[in-house]
Amino acid sequence: MSTDKQVREGSREKRAAIIFAARELFARQGVDGVSMDAVAARAGVSKRTVYDYFGDKNRLFLAILSETSDALNASIQRALGQHLPEDGTITTVSGLQEAITALVVELGRTLVGSADYAAAFALVAQRRWREPGSQDDVVTVSAEDALAARVAYFANAGLLDTDDPRTAASHLAALTILLAYNDQPDPATADPERIRQIMISGARAFIRAYATR
Repeated sequence: MSTDKQVREGSREKRAAIIFAARELFARQGVDGVSMDAVAARAGVSKRTVYDYFGDKNRLFLAILSETSDALNASIQRALGQHLPEDGTITTVSGLQEAITALVVELGRTLVGSADYAAAFALVAQRRWREPGSQDDVVTVSAEDALAARVAYFANAGLLDTDDPRTAASHLAALTILLAYNDQPDPATADPERIRQIMISGARAFIRAYATR
């Protein structure tokens, strides 16, 4: 039994190493410009291992998007649970603004400044440029649903004024995360303080637009 456990742990490590290597190489050189040999060499595994785990380059590409989607959604869900709990502890508009500000500042730090997420988004852009109409993407539906549910919760609590929580949640994302990505697209040169200020300003704008009067 202990031997099986060690094998499974080793397999997870190899899978992670392959995805990390492929994401880095694909983003830098383009999917078509990278061979499976190069991915294997960068990951420190055999080419056979890469094929055994992923089958072909397209499945490897899709695995990168899937892993990124899972990590992104998990990060946002954790941050929502920490900063915007549905437990009645946030009872004022000022308290809600403080909580939303803390939420988006954390997301700015963990998402906008992440080279892994930036690489995955670059891969999506590459695929759509080469294959117009491609539906491959980093999927954030569960995080979007969770944020909309939080907006609905605080609307029902009388702190936000909206009958369309999903649109309000989209506005919050646009004023903060999307704006920060647009302003600071390269994690290697991103200014953490600039990202933080964008998040603070965005949270303030959201509250001005949606807080109850």
